[in-house]
Amino acid sequence: MTSTTPASAGHHTEGPATIGGVPGAPSSARAERLVRRVVGGRDSAPVQMHAPFTGQPIATLPQATDADVRAVFDQAREAQRSWAERPVEDRQRILIRLHDLVLKRQEEALDLVQIEAGKARMDAFDEVSATALVAAYYGKHSAKFLSPRGAAGLIPVLTKVGEIRHPKGVVGIISPWNYPLALTAMDVLPALAAGNAVVQKPDNQTALSALWLQEVAEEAGLPAGVWQIVLGRGSKIGDALVEESDYLCFTGSTPTGKGLAAKVAERLTSYSLELGGKNPMIVLPDADIAKTATGAVTACFSSAGQLCVSVERIYVHESIREEFTRAFVAKTAAVRLGGALDYQAQMGSLTSEDQLATVSAHVEDARSKGATVLTGGKARPDLGPLFYEPTVLTDVTEDVKLFAEETFGPVVSIYGYTDVTEAIERANDTRFGLNASVWSRNGRAGWEVAARLKAGTVNVNEGFAATFGTVGLPMGGMKESGVGRRNGAEGLLKYTEAQAIAVQRGMPLRPGRGIPPKLWARVLSTSLKALRRLPRR
Repeated sequence: MTSTTPASAGHHTEGPATIGGVPGAPSSARAERLVRRVVGGRDSAPVQMHAPFTGQPIATLPQATDADVRAVFDQAREAQRSWAERPVEDRQRILIRLHDLVLKRQEEALDLVQIEAGKARMDAFDEVSATALVAAYYGKHSAKFLSPRGAAGLIPVLTKVGEIRHPKGVVGIISPWNYPLALTAMDVLPALAAGNAVVQKPDNQTALSALWLQEVAEEAGLPAGVWQIVLGRGSKIGDALVEESDYLCFTGSTPTGKGLAAKVAERLTSYSLELGGKNPMIVLPDADIAKTATGAVTACFSSAGQLCVSVERIYVHESIREEFTRAFVAKTAAVRLGGALDYQAQMGSLTSEDQLATVSAHVEDARSKGATVLTGGKARPDLGPLFYEPTVLTDVTEDVKLFAEETFGPVVSIYGYTDVTEAIERANDTRFGLNASVWSRNGRAGWEVAARLKAGTVNVNEGFAATFGTVGLPMGGMKESGVGRRNGAEGLLKYTEAQAIAVQRGMPLRPGRGIPPKLWARVLSTSLKALRRLPRR
């Protein structure tokens, strides 16, 4: 396992304090400026967050109270009225300007994402590019998605009908720590484009990234107050977020998502949830070994495996299992670890002590029950407090925790199979269904296998980036991996209420005075038969 220079507390030089004590990071004054954007929380005990690379403080964050959150929603409702009245083309222009600013100021975003989440810089760039793609997509297509839609009326010519879309109102968004920039953009920007106001609660650990994007959005022309950010523990402000939201969007664990769904159901409002995954990869017998092994490293270890759609199970045909495993292990062992703000490292650190504890516990449990660690399998405190080596296991049995439970770290298990149907059944044998990957030299064969997998997104000859980066495709989970979709038209329309309007002219839809009901029914039946023969609209 190779590594770059450790990002430890002792390596920075004297001078202005940097965010998280990371060498080359912006001054802590930048963090303090972003923190001032947080709404509420002045009367609640603040919390201090720490940089995964160094363990040093990033920022002290104000925490909102229940009353703070409810007051913010009141303010957001006021701001939403005028925002919704603006032409959708105006809202699109703001998103296009945001796209340009994100790319222009990307170095700021890259630094923040690395410092807060512990990512390698290339993984942080994935977030910048995803944010730009989302801004451009909804900057181009929102007017089309929101435009009134015509349909065939009950009686041709005499019944004129249409469907229009209204914003929900104020959308509550609870964002995770693992993709703080990209997932903020994917959820917040379409909600704004649809004419809603947003109250977002990002995770404390990566709040600065969300605050940075909010700042840039206002620089692009977003009115102040339309997008507001509050911070706090779900146990303290979760009820207020659920009870005040006209629509709730949540990304996080399956147990938490189920609890939120139950609370939202009591109010009969809507929600979308992206939850956990135990994502499989199937390697077909004709797969290109070298390309598949390289792709598997990215699929499994991007963002240190702390990605909802990353692969944690690999099923390889027995005819190539040994060769693939040898190539994959060699490439995994060569992954460069490090915590500098540059593109040298291929993998950064885990983000929290909780994640390090989970990863360590899963690997040790597997070891104790007979699993073989082919590479990795240990923490790297010499590099920083939360580094853990990318780890490949085999001989994993069903009694091992990581066999079915999500690890959410740089750990993957390899299994053999002899029949493709068997591999598909084993890949589907999980309560999750978020993402999957198939590898084959034959694109058609890969597509056919993909269509049999029970997952919201499936990538052929890719791990996750092809669907993740194609903003026009819906993204979300089946089974216990979630409800609803982000991206595409659905990612915007879910934040709207559909309204049907019909204008009836001339002929009434009930028998008029002097017309016997039986005669009316006979005439209408004849008309219905004739209408069935007309071309569909």
